[in-house]
Amino acid sequence: MKPLRPARLVFRDGVPCSTDYDDVYFAREGGLDEARHVFLAGNDLPARWQDARTFTIGETGFGTGLNFLLSMTEWRRQPPSSRLHYVSVEKHPFTAADLRQALAPFPALAAAREALLAAWPPLVEGLHRRELFAGRITLTLLFGEAGEMLAGLDAQVDAWYLDGFAPARNPQMWQAELFRQLARLSRPGATFATFTAAGDVRRGLAAAGFSVHKRPGFGRKREMLAGRITTPPADTSMPSWFRPPQAERPERRAIVVGAGLAGATTAFALAERGWQVQVIEAGTGVAAEASGNPAGVLMPRLNDNMDAGA
Repeated sequence: MKPLRPARLVFRDGVPCSTDYDDVYFAREGGLDEARHVFLAGNDLPARWQDARTFTIGETGFGTGLNFLLSMTEWRRQPPSSRLHYVSVEKHPFTAADLRQALAPFPALAAAREALLAAWPPLVEGLHRRELFAGRITLTLLFGEAGEMLAGLDAQVDAWYLDGFAPARNPQMWQAELFRQLARLSRPGATFATFTAAGDVRRGLAAAGFSVHKRPGFGRKREMLAGRITTPPADTSMPSWFRPPQAERPERRAIVVGAGLAGATTAFALAERGWQVQVIEAGTGVAAEASGNPAGVLMPRLNDNMDAGA
């Protein structure tokens, strides 16, 4: 278990500023309007998720969580059966107290803010998964270096929010390896949007297989970048026979035979991913046979790895 150093902040006119990177976490002209203009509109959201049972957003730089709260609030207008997966990397996460102060100026996001604060994980390196609003929103926080954390991730992302501090102030993050990881984790047709229009970022994304174009920026930023994956890299991380097939968008149905521990877990995992699941069980209820043994439900294996979703 490796504790992380929290973000070091000062608040100037209500806007959190990093003393490490000498940069603000959101625009002084209006953080909520900036998030909507750059990340939602830049990825053509929420229009793209209107008919989706599941949708995955990836983010570099969770920061105050403002992009997440806005996305979550918009997603909750979807049918209750829909599921949003939000995966975000953060090297220096906020303390809960700083998070509350940073988000205080956004009363429209109060319900989402309180849900996030109630689920805020300990500030230790690794993967932390939280279910919010009865499982409709899955938040996966990767606390650590962006490139390292993404390299260990297996996901199919539909839209990327490339946030974090400006490339000139945080060049360690905006590197070719990060762009390659974004391409590897992208579903065919995945989009991205970012507040920056820096030439190195534009060229790095293009070299990784993204089409890149400029759009009008927000506030004092004249331009920003957006685009989509066009030539995803070949996946050489595992043998071709072991590689899972690309997920299809049409409705998916499954029948699970048996409602024991294995069957119930499988049904739950499929349902989380947008499948329509029918469970067939000969008994009178869930875990009616050997799986009803309490010793089979709980078998703790203690270790110091926080990636179990602590």
